[in-house]
Amino acid sequence: MRYITLTILLFVSLTSFAQNNLQLWYDAPAKEWTQALPIGNGQIGAMVFGGVENELFQLNESTLYSGGPVKKVINPGAKAYLPEIRKALIEEENFTKANLLAKKMQGFYTESYMPLGNLIIKQSFKGKTSNSYKRTLDISQAISKTSFSVDGVIYNREAFTSLNKNVLVIYLTSSKVGGLTFDVSANSLLKNTVVSKDKALVLMGKAPAHVDPNYYNVTGRQPIVQEDTSGCNGMRFQYRISPKLKDGTLQIDATGIHVSNATEVMLIVAAATSFNGFDKCPDAEGKDENAIASKLISNSINQSYASLKAEHVKDYQQYFNRIEFSLNKGIDNQNTKLPSDARLKAYSKGAKDTDLESLYFQFGRYLLISSSKPGSPPANLQGIWNKELRAPWSSNYTININTQMNYWPSEVTNLSELTTPLFDFIKDLSVTGKQTAKEFYGTRGWVAHHNSEIWATANPVGDRGDGDPVWANWYMGGNWLTRHLWEHYLYTGDKKFLKEQAYPLMKGAAEFSIDWLVENKEGLLITAPSTSPENKFFDKNGVEQGLSMATTMDMSIIRDLFANTIAAAKILGIDKSFRDTLIAKQARLYPLKVGQNGGLQEWYKDFKETDLLHRHASHLYGLYPGYEITEKTPEFFAAAKKSLELRTDLGTGWSKGWKINWWARLKDGDHAYKLIRGLLNYVDVSEGNGRQGGTYPNFFDAHPPFQIDGNFAGTAGMAEMLLQSHLNNIQLLPALPQAWKNGNITGLRARGGFEVAISWDNGLLNHAEIISLLGNTCEVQSATPFAIRGVNAKLEKTAGGYSMKFATTKGKKYNLIKI
Repeated sequence: MRYITLTILLFVSLTSFAQNNLQLWYDAPAKEWTQALPIGNGQIGAMVFGGVENELFQLNESTLYSGGPVKKVINPGAKAYLPEIRKALIEEENFTKANLLAKKMQGFYTESYMPLGNLIIKQSFKGKTSNSYKRTLDISQAISKTSFSVDGVIYNREAFTSLNKNVLVIYLTSSKVGGLTFDVSANSLLKNTVVSKDKALVLMGKAPAHVDPNYYNVTGRQPIVQEDTSGCNGMRFQYRISPKLKDGTLQIDATGIHVSNATEVMLIVAAATSFNGFDKCPDAEGKDENAIASKLISNSINQSYASLKAEHVKDYQQYFNRIEFSLNKGIDNQNTKLPSDARLKAYSKGAKDTDLESLYFQFGRYLLISSSKPGSPPANLQGIWNKELRAPWSSNYTININTQMNYWPSEVTNLSELTTPLFDFIKDLSVTGKQTAKEFYGTRGWVAHHNSEIWATANPVGDRGDGDPVWANWYMGGNWLTRHLWEHYLYTGDKKFLKEQAYPLMKGAAEFSIDWLVENKEGLLITAPSTSPENKFFDKNGVEQGLSMATTMDMSIIRDLFANTIAAAKILGIDKSFRDTLIAKQARLYPLKVGQNGGLQEWYKDFKETDLLHRHASHLYGLYPGYEITEKTPEFFAAAKKSLELRTDLGTGWSKGWKINWWARLKDGDHAYKLIRGLLNYVDVSEGNGRQGGTYPNFFDAHPPFQIDGNFAGTAGMAEMLLQSHLNNIQLLPALPQAWKNGNITGLRARGGFEVAISWDNGLLNHAEIISLLGNTCEVQSATPFAIRGVNAKLEKTAGGYSMKFATTKGKKYNLIKI
């Protein structure tokens, strides 16, 4: 009878709790881009400013980049320098010489992500706006809304980007019949023309043939090249705005859309480019962007707004509603009554607001749903939102941490399908990466460095000699990306995916690594040249250096890749000889070491860092996202903790996000929580503190400037505090902070094919529900003793608390109760 009663309580507790208000809201229009509200569907992005008389929708289309396909030959003389570099490093330990030679092994810079344009609504009023102004972003429905009243007339503007129809929908209403009179115009920073055709306002243009990164400025060099005489580079693009009126009058000409005396107006916005794949000339071999945009409009314009909205909400919520998360429910939180920017500011000054933290968690999931969907490119450095012609770091794919970080929450927070664009990109990258491996290094397999974009650039960037090797000449980008392929298999158990997609890419990366490794004087296998991304050290002469050998990150990534590839080959029952080769190589890899300061050694020698507080701590890859450093390796576990203490909690937004995950793996929930508070530090360029790491008024991550990776790392870190499954078991509440005294979360995913819901009171597990999705054996660990209804298995006392291992049936739910 006791079990029955507890099971009923469990069901009520884990399926019926209501999430707190999932809205960002503000009482004034946005003045800065980082105050505007983001909406998107993986293809179309918009930043909504919420102006009254002048409303701005800043638009993006996720395939719109400068340039074109990677050249077939980039730096044909590059590989000739590799033996010289290795001699300088291994035999002479002449880092300065090696660094100069490494510059001769660089290729071209990547291309840049472009802004699409601006949609502007001008609506003049004779009266004054009342104090009823409000703009919101409801992340439970992915709808933005601006409301205000003038002379007693209420005006509403709603907007969303439909996942299904692939259009932006803007809906304007007036409480007074015939109260809407406004003009809509379109412009773009890119070369364009605006015309009226097909009952729509159409902006057509062409992206530049090349755009240099914003950090690369050379006297006498034109950073933006508009035309490619070969007819290849520079994709065409278009967006069109089609109005639908209930009443009133309409006129469309080249200056815009002119609406008079209407009551309800719907604007359908479609966008398209001629992008036709990473290896196709976007001009000569491009898609017909005009036909695509026209079809998108025709597929939507005849539906009612109510129908489009209902369809959109249903499509969006199939992803978003998979997880519900509530903290300290029942506690009166007066901060929820504040506008979101004021609320964030109060939080930064010390206010307790766990509702804000759970909102931030869900906002990260909202951003991933909005910026990455099957069929779209993967989320870039700014997701899909960018207003700059030369965006910070080109708003491309920085694959020495940032791109990977974008997808950390995808599996654990139940958004597995949204990683598909990343997998498609890795496949493209393996093609150009194979070319790069052969041309630059004479190796098998495929390689990628620290920077790429929609064209799948794989070479070390630097315009053939102008890049700093400490970031440009880093060779582990492809290797690291393959971890996402392996993780997807671990979570889903999809053997077809493992065999047909993941394993070939993992094997190709491993083949490159085998050929890339060389012996040092002790006979160990090392990488040379090697960097610890963007961090430098002092050599024995006190000279600042970036290039060396066998950095800890390099060796950890290769150990990780080899272990995952060995395991995959074993599961598939293939490639025994290759598997044996990897096992033999793995045993000879340069090992982890502990430095004199007690921290994990970052370089192959115990060099002194030039920046003791550097934002990167790449040598801790083995702690997270890897897992060669765990409680089972106590010496290195302690050294990793010491390294984090030495680095301190200072850092950019994304750096704090990574640290949350590291401290969660170290089982220190209070320290992880301290970093959550640091990540949610209020940053506003309009208030003069725009150079701090933290969170902007619209909840975007502040590197600064804006980088979306910190949002995703924060969400992943919170999940890691509540659930861990990297050690072949499910650890419940492994890093629960004291501030999260009570809570509920449903829908988290664990490796091995499990869905997990957890409820806790007074900092201790109350009950949990585990759904077996694959029928695998399950092992659960908790600091609180528990029983599982209907399971006859022994509860073991362990160093981590209590553990139980039991067989499961696919599709069955298992209810855990504290005892």
